[in-house]
Amino acid sequence: MSRKVFLPGCALPSYNPMNVEAVIKHLKNIYPDLSVVQKCCGKPTQAVGQAAKFEERFAGLVEDIKSCEAEEAIVACQSCMKTLAKGKGYKTTSLWELLPQIGLPKELVGKAKGSDVVFSVHDSCSVRDYTGIHDGIRWIVNELGYKQVDPEGRAREKARCCGFGGMVVPANPDVALRVMKRRVDDFPTEHIVVYCAACRQSFIKAGGKAWHILDLVFGDVVHANTPPPEDTLSKPLKAWRNRYRSKQLIKSAMR
Repeated sequence: MSRKVFLPGCALPSYNPMNVEAVIKHLKNIYPDLSVVQKCCGKPTQAVGQAAKFEERFAGLVEDIKSCEAEEAIVACQSCMKTLAKGKGYKTTSLWELLPQIGLPKELVGKAKGSDVVFSVHDSCSVRDYTGIHDGIRWIVNELGYKQVDPEGRAREKARCCGFGGMVVPANPDVALRVMKRRVDDFPTEHIVVYCAACRQSFIKAGGKAWHILDLVFGDVVHANTPPPEDTLSKPLKAWRNRYRSKQLIKSAMR
């Protein structure tokens, strides 16, 4: 079995460190020699045209992966997955494709069968062409026992941007908010499930009710009257504290 490294990305640790820890513990049960690297792939700098800064940050990530002697990267962030695969040709596997293969923790299967919530699934626009990821997310939702639907004509390969892509938020926040609200209006139900923490932030900012897929896996069962988690990514100080907390939990989980 090839040695593997897990990359949680930037946004997920900034949003919910406990989800990061829970994923690592589950993966380590399957892959005891798992390594973890929490570092930015550099994609945000690339998106704003800072080519030199991107190369510097991406090189740092590659160096850390090399130090783990890993042959395969398990990636929770769609941007990291595409950047890493394109940049250095590393074997990359999306966490959302892997979980259906290795299964969820047995005690969590079917936990939400009594929930009265129907989730609309939002597909990240960066992986419009990744059918395996689309299928994996829906498998996870169904395995947990939740009901789910797709926004008609706006799912999978036809998914629309959440409003966060391309660094639109810092460049033109008014346009970004209009795109966010337009996307929320696509969904046939008020409850939304995403697999990108930045997408979740967009929908919360637009007045939607959104959960990250890992909130459903490792969090409490969601019911119709359950409020969504707070928008931590819009609070820089809290986001940085969460990222630091994530690093502490990673160290603890890896002992």
